[in-house]
Amino acid sequence: MIGISADFDPVHKGHLKLIEKGREISEETGDEVVIYMNKGYSANHAPFFTDFESRKEMALKAGADRVVPIEGLHHRLTLAYSVPVRIAMMIEEGVVDYVDATGVNVSIPMIIKQAKKFARKGIFSGIPRHLPNRNVIRWFAVNEFLYKKYLRKMKFHIIEEVSMDGKVSGREIRKSIIENNMEIPESAKEVLPKTSIKILERAIKQGSIPSSRDFDIITHRMNKYSRAKLMNIAYLNADAINNIIKWRNYYDEASIWATFRKSGYGPVLTRLAISAIEQEVTKKEVSDLIKSYEKQGIIPPDQTVSNTVNRAWYVSRKSEHGLNVSQAHAKFRKGVQLKNMGDLNFDGGLSIRSFEVDKLKSGMNANLYVDKNDILACEIRTNDGKIKSPLKLPAEYATYLRLLIDSQFIHINGSIVERERGLRVNIQIYQ
Repeated sequence: MIGISADFDPVHKGHLKLIEKGREISEETGDEVVIYMNKGYSANHAPFFTDFESRKEMALKAGADRVVPIEGLHHRLTLAYSVPVRIAMMIEEGVVDYVDATGVNVSIPMIIKQAKKFARKGIFSGIPRHLPNRNVIRWFAVNEFLYKKYLRKMKFHIIEEVSMDGKVSGREIRKSIIENNMEIPESAKEVLPKTSIKILERAIKQGSIPSSRDFDIITHRMNKYSRAKLMNIAYLNADAINNIIKWRNYYDEASIWATFRKSGYGPVLTRLAISAIEQEVTKKEVSDLIKSYEKQGIIPPDQTVSNTVNRAWYVSRKSEHGLNVSQAHAKFRKGVQLKNMGDLNFDGGLSIRSFEVDKLKSGMNANLYVDKNDILACEIRTNDGKIKSPLKLPAEYATYLRLLIDSQFIHINGSIVERERGLRVNIQIYQ
């Protein structure tokens, strides 16, 4: 099979060139051209402008033989995790040739050289932003990495991106249609195949596009959820959660984006975090999903859940011995032999009033969070309300727990236990 992976939102003349290249290969091999098309959420973690059925029809009209939907990934995983899953799927389904595009005058040998370097390291989450065509490098690198599992890899065919007075961009096409009162302007028609224009016009008339987020759900959760409840949602770190609380009330998309900017989130991570809030994606859900792919040998060692936990443990211990967090992270990534793995089960102390003691029982959930003063704390719901308490932990364990909370997908559970010294919070790290 000949594979192409894309959003195709909508199918424009740049996408048409990808399919034409696929057809050219098909004439020699006799294989079908298959589009692996994202459904539900785009690769950039946003809802689509054009509905799936319309995009599928556009791709088939443009010359594809078949369309395979890819769903359930892009509101749960970053590209560093979703790309290995998609490539593994294509290899397993028999894709031999893969077609992609890069910018004009980009050196393919340079991309291959960089990709092999990252493949050797097994790192797909730390590809520097300054590298041109960073995502193409990631695809090359993952293809190389997965050779160890499948003993075969896809052959890449890279064409130049179509340029018509500038790069042909789906984002610009969508923007121009919206700004033109949902009519396709002539500037957009110039870069769209006639079949895409016809299908888009029909979909606009039917009201099936543009799709959008459920901002009623998103604003409700951001306005009403407690710190402890927000802490369960994937891709929300402590700073983001405290800013969400601080800047309530939310009433539109702009107010939501402003809060994530204040939290240091870039556009891609913001879209992923908003998608996770919209679908109420939990850290446990993401952690379990990653672990399921780990078992299949799809996720590189550097990106496993256990490696994330062990990195936090190493950094916390080194931070207590003079290294700052960034220095310790850099040292860990160069490769270290850990004498001890990160503790997965430990106790923290409580600071509660005497009348609250009788309300607590062993087994009660103690939901962890970081309070507005940047202090680790827990919230315990009782029959007549809730009790909040800071956590008492040794310094290195406090650093360790905070790093895991800010990892954005590590699942952590707290529960009340009775020890010889009285009531404590037992903290369990799931890996």
